Amino acid sequence: MSTPTSAPSTPASRLRAAMNAGCVPIPGAFNALCARAIRQAGFQACYISGAATSVSAGVPDIGLLTLEHFCRVIREAADASGLPILADADTGFGEAEMVRRTVIDYARAGAAGLHLEDQKFPKRCGHLDGKELVPVDHMVEKIQWAVQAAKDSDGGTPLRGVSDRFIICARTDAKGVEGFNAAVSRANAYVEAGADMIFPEGLTSEEEFAAFAQSLRSVAAPYLLANMTEFGRTPMIPLSRFAAMGYSCVIYPVSLLRVAMGAVTRALEVLKAYGSVESLIGQMQTRQQLYSLIEYTPGQPWEYPT
Repeated sequence: MSTPTSAPSTPASRLRAAMNAGCVPIPGAFNALCARAIRQAGFQACYISGAATSVSAGVPDIGLLTLEHFCRVIREAADASGLPILADADTGFGEAEMVRRTVIDYARAGAAGLHLEDQKFPKRCGHLDGKELVPVDHMVEKIQWAVQAAKDSDGGTPLRGVSDRFIICARTDAKGVEGFNAAVSRANAYVEAGADMIFPEGLTSEEEFAAFAQSLRSVAAPYLLANMTEFGRTPMIPLSRFAAMGYSCVIYPVSLLRVAMGAVTRALEVLKAYGSVESLIGQMQTRQQLYSLIEYTPGQPWEYPT
């Protein structure tokens, strides 16, 4: 008689377990190679940012890319890294029916969860002025459809319970539009609608993050996500402080892209000025380092990740 084996863990169950153990730093990958580097550096999860995905395609972060485009990026990052992927879904690519499709397609692509935001389409970066919000009941409906889709979708793996279920995160941009109290009120409504995680965007101080977490803990206990983006309204706050305030994870959505593009711009300036990149050799990833990152040995068969 064969020995029973437990069902394989889902990406969502792995991310939930990591967040249950502590505050998880989640760097943003702008392509699959970057996702592999995130895994190699020892991180437990990877983030796919709408902003980074959009600008990598040469367009602004205003909801121009298709669901299929996002799913391709998610699938490549998940396959390359093997990490649980938390992915930006902007406003859900449409109304409730499209939100359902988005959850199912993201799960099939290998994501552990996604976040939806309560902005009107076309959306704006969360740290810019001029945002508009959808009515609360409109966002609640989207969350309810997303939660039901998460219950119905298994991403190819039989589900055993809530701990395995695809994560639905609700982002509210209300702080910069209607004020802090409105953000808390909306967050509570989104938790009541079934959201597993809340993402308060555009908070402007450590005190606001602490107060937001405390306000939600008084009525519910959702996972909490903090966005540590640069050049925005949020000051630079270390992971340890977010952990102390009760946040479950911190995303760094565009940090690696900004570092990489800063290096690209400087390299182009050198090449334009001197006709050579010889002075930059010491700053480059070597051929062997690249091969090591993708686990490739020339002359030997390379197995695609399973």
